[in-house]
Amino acid sequence: MKFLQSSLFLACLLFVSQSFAQKVVYSEPERDESRRMNFEVIGKVSGNYLIYKNNRAKNFIGVYDNEMVQIAREEQDYIPDDRLINVDFVAYNDYAYMIYQYQKRNVVYCDAVKVDGMGRKMSDVISLDTSHISGVVSNRIYSMVNSEDKSQIMVFKINSRNKSNYIITTMLFDERLNLKKRSQIGMPMEERYDYLDEFTVDNAGDLAFTKFTRNNNDNITKASLVIKPAQGDEFLAHDLALEGTFLDELHIKADNVNKRYFLTSFYYKQKRGNIEGFSFYVWDKASNQFQMKNNLLLGEELRREAKGESNVKSAFNDYFIRNIIVRRDGGFIISSEAYYTTSRFNSWNRWDYLFGSPYYSSYDYYAYSPVFNSWYWRTRYNNAQAARHHADNITILSFDNTGKLEWNNVIKKEQFDDQAGDYISYLLMNTGGQLHYIFNREEKSLHIINDFSVTPDGQINRNPTLKNLDRGHEFLPKFGKQVSAKQMIIPCYYRNYICFAKLDFNS
Repeated sequence: MKFLQSSLFLACLLFVSQSFAQKVVYSEPERDESRRMNFEVIGKVSGNYLIYKNNRAKNFIGVYDNEMVQIAREEQDYIPDDRLINVDFVAYNDYAYMIYQYQKRNVVYCDAVKVDGMGRKMSDVISLDTSHISGVVSNRIYSMVNSEDKSQIMVFKINSRNKSNYIITTMLFDERLNLKKRSQIGMPMEERYDYLDEFTVDNAGDLAFTKFTRNNNDNITKASLVIKPAQGDEFLAHDLALEGTFLDELHIKADNVNKRYFLTSFYYKQKRGNIEGFSFYVWDKASNQFQMKNNLLLGEELRREAKGESNVKSAFNDYFIRNIIVRRDGGFIISSEAYYTTSRFNSWNRWDYLFGSPYYSSYDYYAYSPVFNSWYWRTRYNNAQAARHHADNITILSFDNTGKLEWNNVIKKEQFDDQAGDYISYLLMNTGGQLHYIFNREEKSLHIINDFSVTPDGQINRNPTLKNLDRGHEFLPKFGKQVSAKQMIIPCYYRNYICFAKLDFNS
């Protein structure tokens, strides 16, 4: 009898734990926080959840407790009323840095402030750099990237006034925002259609990015990996062997455990042809050479599963690489998504980027993070163009450390948005044991948030509908952020307001 009672008790506990495995808590919408408000999820600091808000030239940090009750709304009155261009954040356990840039007359200032878990200023305003310009700038002058462990913060700017020789200024800071190294280096741009893109900094402070030639928005015909050592004052360029192939968009990921850089791109066998597969390059820092070069041809079975409305040969022509996850054993996982626009006036193709690239463009030095910068993205693309935005299937492929395919799978979805694409695409959450793909599905004219998880052996599970979903809230997954090992914050539209939802994955 005792055994039966114990068994029933354990079963009840298991049921309860599973029932509350995925919990959603919403913040209350504020009257002055309309859909047009700019915002950015900062992260979890001192146990609170910080969200930056910009509304009518006023700047605030909203502080939320574990139940998403706003316990403070701290105005950041040190930010000038002049033209604010951009804000970036680096969040730590007990403080965060706000790195912001603004224009005052003919000068763009890049400043920083340290804030605590209540959104209050902990430091004086720290001047990082200034740039003298002529006229009003529409894009950011400075870009920021930080290392995986957040021990290195790199702020840089690119002066492209001389089209044949860019001047790149880099400033490397530690986690206390102490300047470790400032460099100003020329980058020869030999070809008319040379571009720089995909900047990253590793845990050692080394900066890496790609340089490539793309003629008339066509495929990449020449490319190199460029590395600037943390304490060096030179760029070291290493050419990629394309070997008769043409590349699409190069993506770079620092493998800090194995001290390598991983580069990948879709490749073509002919210009403006169909996507054939993935190209991989691995640069080993210890041996100072490419450790691996491999092309993976995407098979017909995967093409049939991934194609959606396309034919088999053109199955991946609408796909873009979205996430690269590097494993400790040197293997890697790549997620890509079909993303395109349609219009009754024009036909879309991935080379023209008729309505702007779905994720970023090599013409603008701003989108180096896998997390969408909602401050920049929504102000840039939330326009009145008569285009329907589509985000369809997600393909996930896992490779070993030699580039050999281990498994692949496809998450089926069809999404569209006639506004600016706010509702579509997905947010990836890595809980360690599984990858969770969070996105909306339209059911009876409502956007319902869904959770698909992928196990280490590639099995896809559609998890039960999240608990405590309120039909009045419409999630914007791609603007969300993972703020801890098993928590994420996702903004929502509630009627004409913006609020925020916290998702807990406690299983």
